[in-house]
Amino acid sequence: MLLLGCIKEVSDYELTISLPNGLSGFVPVTQISDAYSTLLTKQVAQGELLEELNSLPDLFSPGTLVRCIVTSIEKRDDGHRSVKLSIDPKKVNKGLSSAALAAGMLLSGSVLSVEDHGYLIDIGVTGTHAFLPHQKAKNYIKAVKKGPDLKIGQNLNCLIVEVKNEGRVVCLSIDRSEVAASIATERQNWTLSNLLPGLVVKARVQKVAPHGMKLTFLSYFTGIVDFMHMDPEKSTSYSPDQVVKACVLSVQPMARAVRLTLRPPFLHPGGAPRQLPGQRLGAVLEEATVKAFYKQFGAIFELDDGTLAFARLKHLSKTRKSFKPGTFKEGSKHKCRIIDYSLMDEMCVISLKLQIIEAQFLLHQDIHTGDVLQGKVVSLKPIGMQVKVADGIRGLVPSLHLSDVILKQPEKKYNIGDEVKCRVLECNPEGKKLILTLKKSLVQSKLPVLSNYEDAKPGLITHGFVVCAREFGCIVKFYNDVKGLVPKNELGSEPISCPDKVFYEGQVLKVMVLKCEPQQERLLLSFRLSSKPGPLDRWKCTPNEKQEVKYQIGELVDVKILKKKDNGLEVSILEDEDNVVAWIPTLHLSDFIATSKLLWHCLREGDVLPRVMYLSDKGEHIILSRKSAVISAVQEEQVVRSFSEIQPGMLLTGYVRNVMPFGVFVEFPFGVTGLAPKVSMSDKFVTDTKDHFVVGQTVIAKVMSTDMEKQRVLLNLKVSECSSGDPAAESFALLNQYFKELKENRDLLRRGEPSICELVPGKKVHLVVEDVREDGSALFSATSATGLTVTATRYHLGDKIIAVGEKRKALVLHVDALTSEVYVSLREELLKQRP
Repeated sequence: MLLLGCIKEVSDYELTISLPNGLSGFVPVTQISDAYSTLLTKQVAQGELLEELNSLPDLFSPGTLVRCIVTSIEKRDDGHRSVKLSIDPKKVNKGLSSAALAAGMLLSGSVLSVEDHGYLIDIGVTGTHAFLPHQKAKNYIKAVKKGPDLKIGQNLNCLIVEVKNEGRVVCLSIDRSEVAASIATERQNWTLSNLLPGLVVKARVQKVAPHGMKLTFLSYFTGIVDFMHMDPEKSTSYSPDQVVKACVLSVQPMARAVRLTLRPPFLHPGGAPRQLPGQRLGAVLEEATVKAFYKQFGAIFELDDGTLAFARLKHLSKTRKSFKPGTFKEGSKHKCRIIDYSLMDEMCVISLKLQIIEAQFLLHQDIHTGDVLQGKVVSLKPIGMQVKVADGIRGLVPSLHLSDVILKQPEKKYNIGDEVKCRVLECNPEGKKLILTLKKSLVQSKLPVLSNYEDAKPGLITHGFVVCAREFGCIVKFYNDVKGLVPKNELGSEPISCPDKVFYEGQVLKVMVLKCEPQQERLLLSFRLSSKPGPLDRWKCTPNEKQEVKYQIGELVDVKILKKKDNGLEVSILEDEDNVVAWIPTLHLSDFIATSKLLWHCLREGDVLPRVMYLSDKGEHIILSRKSAVISAVQEEQVVRSFSEIQPGMLLTGYVRNVMPFGVFVEFPFGVTGLAPKVSMSDKFVTDTKDHFVVGQTVIAKVMSTDMEKQRVLLNLKVSECSSGDPAAESFALLNQYFKELKENRDLLRRGEPSICELVPGKKVHLVVEDVREDGSALFSATSATGLTVTATRYHLGDKIIAVGEKRKALVLHVDALTSEVYVSLREELLKQRP
């Protein structure tokens, strides 16, 4: 059976494919293509990585449509069936022959090799050589952003442009606009044995029924559109003999069954179905309205945001016996939970089962590092124990973590089906990886959970487990693979000559954090929990000890630039007899990231920067900051000097220290750090945290709560929550500071690049057309823009047809001094405006 599917998840060893009607399937790494399998075999034989072999995440992206064929249906340990698929062109296109190939056909192909003028493509047709010229591939390569070239094994949606020598040679295109415009016709002589999913056809409605429609297409084909694949906006307006555009979803030649979809995203080959916002998955909805009930299949619901969802029969009630069809009349409302999203149906999959609605853990995303949970033993293997935490969620307890002591025969302590209490050591929702521990000393520990280096503050005491004991000391591990070193002189109050004879692998011990460098992921620890200084003091001492006494946080100094480095400036503090050397990170040159980079670009060695603030002393350098908002906060005492001073509701000025998928870490003067979780980062919906904040960005944060025991601060970065009372005045002050710094940068820029300073937004200039690009944009030159790249996009050329060498009048839109690029417009409505 051939199916059109959409890639849902990509791992190193398989692709998870969303299939029609809420089903899922899996493509193993060995079912990509012959060329890719050959490289895999070669790598295994040689025992070393091959440069030309790319991982599946480098070749495939979630949301991409692919043609696949069912290779097997297997029964898993949990009783559910697993659908195994292949996207190998030799299997997907097995019904095609050289003689059947025709121009305009759309089919699957896989990159076989990279040649000088293009690519050889495997289309799975014996006796046919397929070639893809570079010219027909470059737009696609640019759009998918997977590198400058196509890679061996990459799956492509190919359009046959030309057929030569009776089908022995074909020329292909993967240009997105050409593929999107393709449509299957009678002239291409498709038959039931070679008809492919993903083909877009013109069809005629033959019959309309409550559960779907019957269509005829390509003269003599008949296909079915089920109720889930009608266009939601036209579902009630279809009538017999109506001509519609449809896409082939599945083909089963043996049963002579073809299914189609009328959903808009599939009606242009190469398109992609709509995605579900990440935070909706797992959401519990108080009211979902029944739109239609199908007694053999399930029910369609309308959710609170107007989108449609589907619930299978088994998810409409606790048991089949308790199921009452009468409760699902159109318009009735029910409580439900979103348990999945079917990309191919563009619908949420929901459940009305009480145990699912009330389940603590539904997805890996619901589980957090350090959580204590109940599980059931599923299997015991040499690497450890598999534990079922919830339906569809299993975790691994490594053999090291089966007990506080190493078990030689774990099967004597644990049996299949036993209930166990465990703690989450590591959870990776993307990779569906869950690592657990059964060590009682960790499960029952009341000490703070150390799951990232940012939380490792000096003096913090917590539990960890030994993973290595050598002559230099012990390596101790915590949660989320955080690990640190206990040097030999910190192993105990008395000297220990042979650590490997005192400590053992897996041993749980209390440790104290001495020093942490989060950026380098370096952590220094001690087993000596007293506060008395020991031999470590020698390690902590730096030439800057005297400087700590000399300068206080918040003190303003003037500095001279000694050396420019990639990530900052090495400076000397003026009027200091000791010639103290300090460091200004690039991101601390301004409150505005773009201004920071531009200022670094404009400054020269020997320049003097006034009123720079002493921020901290880390490592071998005094750290200084030029962020005006941070300086003002310190000068006005709008800061906290220790954790004990923090109170919920406070507004504090700080800067982003790290951006993680789960939230943003913000650091404040005097070293206090807090976390703004993803839900409290922005008034807008946050899909990717990196789209909203960058490291070094100055922010105003509101303290939501504090945890004295764990030394944690939760923050809110929503603009609506972080205003001190007069948003207009605050915004004006920020804009004023931004333009002030921009003017300073422009004055500095005049020293080396005066021409770029003359070009300001709104200025009208005379240009000469240098080149007209394939995407419709144009490149210009001018005597006033020597050494600059002057560009106008296709839109900003207006309706004008231009030629190389012509002189044109243009308006400056934007000047990027960092990249020496100038953007202009030739549109008449802009040129006519008075300055």
